[in-house]
Amino acid sequence: MRGPAVLLVLASLAALASSACATYHDDLVRGERAYEASEDERALAIFRALEIDLNRLPDAERAHYAYLRGMTDYRIGYKAEARHWLSVAAALEQQTPGSLPADWTKRMGESLKEMNEEVYTAGIESLSNAAAGKGKAADDDSSGGDGDSHADPEPPKKSKPKPAKTDDD
Repeated sequence: MRGPAVLLVLASLAALASSACATYHDDLVRGERAYEASEDERALAIFRALEIDLNRLPDAERAHYAYLRGMTDYRIGYKAEARHWLSVAAALEQQTPGSLPADWTKRMGESLKEMNEEVYTAGIESLSNAAAGKGKAADDDSSGGDGDSHADPEPPKKSKPKPAKTDDD
Protein backbone atom coordinates (compact mmCIF):
# COMPACT_ATOMS: atom_id res chain seq x y z
CA MET A 1 0.00 0.00 0.00
CA ARG A 2 2.91 2.36 0.65
CA GLY A 3 4.28 2.03 -2.88
CA PRO A 4 1.23 3.50 -4.68
CA ALA A 5 0.94 6.34 -2.12
CA VAL A 6 4.57 7.34 -2.65
CA LEU A 7 4.11 7.25 -6.42
CA LEU A 8 1.00 9.41 -6.10
CA VAL A 9 2.88 12.00 -4.02
CA LEU A 10 5.81 12.03 -6.47
CA ALA A 11 3.48 12.41 -9.43
CA SER A 12 1.72 15.31 -7.68
CA LEU A 13 5.03 17.03 -6.96
CA ALA A 14 6.16 16.59 -10.57
CA ALA A 15 2.89 18.07 -11.84
CA LEU A 16 3.23 20.99 -9.43
CA ALA A 17 6.81 21.68 -10.52
CA SER A 18 5.80 21.48 -14.17
CA SER A 19 2.91 23.90 -13.69
CA ALA A 20 5.19 26.32 -11.80
CA CYS A 21 7.57 26.47 -14.78
CA ALA A 22 4.61 27.09 -17.06
CA THR A 23 3.58 29.96 -14.80
CA TYR A 24 7.01 31.61 -15.13
CA HIS A 25 6.85 31.12 -18.88
CA ASP A 26 3.32 32.58 -18.92
CA ASP A 27 4.51 35.61 -16.95
CA LEU A 28 7.31 36.14 -19.45
CA VAL A 29 4.82 35.94 -22.33
CA ARG A 30 2.48 38.42 -20.58
CA GLY A 31 5.39 40.81 -20.06
CA GLU A 32 6.42 40.48 -23.71
CA ARG A 33 2.86 41.22 -24.85
CA ALA A 34 2.74 44.32 -22.63
CA TYR A 35 6.13 45.41 -24.04
CA GLU A 36 4.97 44.92 -27.62
CA ALA A 37 1.79 46.90 -26.87
CA SER A 38 3.98 49.74 -25.48
CA GLU A 39 2.44 49.27 -22.04
CA ASP A 40 5.86 49.90 -20.53
CA GLU A 41 4.87 50.40 -16.89
CA ARG A 42 2.77 47.23 -16.93
CA ALA A 43 5.56 45.28 -18.63
CA LEU A 44 8.09 46.52 -16.08
CA ALA A 45 5.81 45.49 -13.20
CA ILE A 46 5.48 41.98 -14.66
CA PHE A 47 9.23 41.69 -15.24
CA ARG A 48 10.09 42.93 -11.75
CA ALA A 49 7.72 40.37 -10.22
CA LEU A 50 9.28 37.61 -12.35
CA GLU A 51 12.86 38.64 -11.53
CA ILE A 52 13.00 36.68 -8.26
CA ASP A 53 12.26 33.47 -10.20
CA LEU A 54 14.58 34.23 -13.11
CA ASN A 55 16.84 31.24 -12.37
CA ARG A 56 13.87 28.91 -12.81
CA LEU A 57 13.63 29.82 -16.52
CA PRO A 58 15.61 27.93 -19.17
CA ASP A 59 18.62 29.76 -20.65
CA ALA A 60 16.84 30.98 -23.79
CA GLU A 61 13.94 32.39 -21.78
CA ARG A 62 16.40 34.04 -19.38
CA ALA A 63 17.96 35.79 -22.38
CA HIS A 64 14.49 36.87 -23.53
CA TYR A 65 13.73 38.18 -20.05
CA ALA A 66 16.99 40.15 -19.86
CA TYR A 67 16.44 41.66 -23.31
CA LEU A 68 12.81 42.60 -22.68
CA ARG A 69 13.56 43.95 -19.22
CA GLY A 70 16.47 46.00 -20.56
CA MET A 71 14.50 47.44 -23.46
CA THR A 72 11.56 48.24 -21.17
CA ASP A 73 13.87 50.07 -18.77
CA TYR A 74 15.41 51.85 -21.77
CA ARG A 75 12.02 53.04 -23.03
CA ILE A 76 11.04 54.34 -19.61
CA GLY A 77 14.37 56.13 -19.19
CA TYR A 78 16.03 53.91 -16.59
CA LYS A 79 19.23 53.77 -18.61
CA ALA A 80 21.55 52.39 -15.92
CA GLU A 81 19.18 49.48 -15.35
CA ALA A 82 18.70 49.09 -19.11
CA ARG A 83 22.46 48.87 -19.62
CA HIS A 84 22.71 46.19 -16.92
CA TRP A 85 19.93 43.99 -18.30
CA LEU A 86 20.98 44.39 -21.93
CA SER A 87 24.54 43.42 -20.92
CA VAL A 88 23.13 40.32 -19.23
CA ALA A 89 21.15 39.52 -22.39
CA ALA A 90 24.28 39.99 -24.53
CA ALA A 91 26.27 37.66 -22.27
CA LEU A 92 23.53 35.02 -22.40
CA GLU A 93 23.33 35.35 -26.19
CA GLN A 94 27.10 34.92 -26.42
CA GLN A 95 26.93 31.88 -24.12
CA THR A 96 23.99 30.33 -26.03
CA PRO A 97 24.08 31.68 -29.61
CA GLY A 98 20.66 31.95 -31.22
CA SER A 99 18.78 32.37 -27.96
CA LEU A 100 17.61 35.81 -29.14
CA PRO A 101 16.06 36.67 -32.51
CA ALA A 102 18.44 38.44 -34.89
CA ASP A 103 16.50 41.74 -34.86
CA TRP A 104 16.57 41.76 -31.03
CA THR A 105 20.32 41.14 -31.06
CA LYS A 106 20.83 44.02 -33.50
CA ARG A 107 18.64 46.43 -31.48
CA MET A 108 20.34 45.34 -28.25
CA GLY A 109 23.78 46.00 -29.74
CA GLU A 110 22.76 49.47 -30.93
CA SER A 111 21.24 50.42 -27.58
CA LEU A 112 24.22 49.13 -25.63
CA LYS A 113 26.62 50.97 -27.93
CA GLU A 114 24.72 54.23 -27.39
CA MET A 115 24.67 53.86 -23.60
CA ASN A 116 28.31 52.75 -23.44
CA GLU A 117 29.35 55.83 -25.42
CA GLU A 118 27.45 58.01 -22.92
CA VAL A 119 29.30 56.34 -20.05
CA TYR A 120 32.69 56.64 -21.77
CA THR A 121 32.23 60.36 -22.48
CA ALA A 122 30.24 61.60 -19.46
CA GLY A 123 30.60 58.89 -16.82
CA ILE A 124 28.12 56.46 -15.34
CA GLU A 125 26.21 59.37 -13.78
CA SER A 126 25.04 60.28 -17.29
CA LEU A 127 22.74 57.26 -17.20
CA SER A 128 21.07 58.10 -13.91
CA ASN A 129 17.54 59.45 -13.77
CA ALA A 130 18.86 62.46 -11.81
CA ALA A 131 21.32 63.25 -14.61
CA ALA A 132 18.46 63.44 -17.07
CA GLY A 133 16.69 65.91 -14.79
CA LYS A 134 19.88 67.95 -14.32
CA GLY A 135 20.41 68.08 -18.07
CA LYS A 136 16.91 69.43 -18.53
CA ALA A 137 17.46 72.03 -15.81
CA ALA A 138 20.70 73.09 -17.51
CA ASP A 139 18.84 73.42 -20.80
CA ASP A 140 16.18 75.54 -19.11
CA ASP A 141 18.84 77.83 -17.64
CA SER A 142 20.43 78.41 -21.03
CA SER A 143 17.18 79.71 -22.47
CA GLY A 144 18.06 83.30 -21.66
CA GLY A 145 16.68 83.38 -18.12
CA ASP A 146 18.51 84.75 -15.14
CA GLY A 147 19.93 81.32 -14.35
CA ASP A 148 18.14 81.31 -11.00
CA SER A 149 14.86 79.82 -12.17
CA HIS A 150 15.02 77.06 -9.55
CA ALA A 151 15.48 79.37 -6.55
CA ASP A 152 12.60 79.84 -4.16
CA PRO A 153 10.49 82.77 -5.28
CA GLU A 154 10.36 85.84 -3.07
CA PRO A 155 7.21 85.89 -0.96
CA PRO A 156 4.65 88.42 -2.16
CA LYS A 157 4.83 91.78 -0.43
CA LYS A 158 1.88 92.63 1.73
CA SER A 159 0.09 95.76 0.71
CA LYS A 160 -1.17 98.18 3.31
CA PRO A 161 -4.88 97.74 3.92
CA LYS A 162 -7.04 100.55 2.64
CA PRO A 163 -9.10 102.32 5.26
CA ALA A 164 -12.70 101.28 5.24
CA LYS A 165 -15.18 103.81 3.93
CA THR A 166 -17.32 105.42 6.55
CA ASP A 167 -20.60 107.26 6.30
CA ASP A 168 -18.66 110.52 6.85
CA ASP A 169 -16.88 110.19 3.49
